[in-house]
Amino acid sequence: MTFPDEKFTSPGDFADAYYQRLATAAASVDRARLAAASDIIEDTYRRKNTLYVCGNGGSAAISGTFVCDHSKLVQTDTDLTARVVSLADNISMITAISNDLSYDDIFLYQLQTLANAGDALLTISASGDSENVVRAIAWAKENDLPVIAFTGFEGGRSAKMADVNLHVDSDNYGVVEDTHQSLMHILAQYIRLKQMSPELITQRKF
Repeated sequence: MTFPDEKFTSPGDFADAYYQRLATAAASVDRARLAAASDIIEDTYRRKNTLYVCGNGGSAAISGTFVCDHSKLVQTDTDLTARVVSLADNISMITAISNDLSYDDIFLYQLQTLANAGDALLTISASGDSENVVRAIAWAKENDLPVIAFTGFEGGRSAKMADVNLHVDSDNYGVVEDTHQSLMHILAQYIRLKQMSPELITQRKF
């Protein structure tokens, strides 16, 4: 059965049920895979290569926030250069590719244009089956870019294709996307913390 599968008598009751599902979803993320994803991202930043991020809808918004939190936050008080590009943020390019070629190629075409050896790709897709995301992963794999995939529901093709799959065990889009957003923050803050002294950490806001 999916969540929700019944009416609720108040927003507070629904919030209690939602947050319970959110806690369960967060606990379902494999911690060893989270560590592997962190290593790929930190290594990409340390080599001054670029991390490309993409997704549709709410996942596109998370991609944009990924740029802000990682490019700005990770570089603060560290020696890392966090180069992050959201392939979902260039509306002129996206509409041109969609109009002239196919919406399925909006991320693939940009990767072909921008990506270099040593770069990495992180995809965000609740279903894991968005065709434009899958095509980007396929190209990245063919060109030796490591791939991290945030997924939910059944994981889809993204879960099987990625080098590291951070899967959220939930069948509710809001719960999956909230957990993906949390993972984005966790990765940014942990990578920053790792570079800082204990004394400095106590003096900073995160």
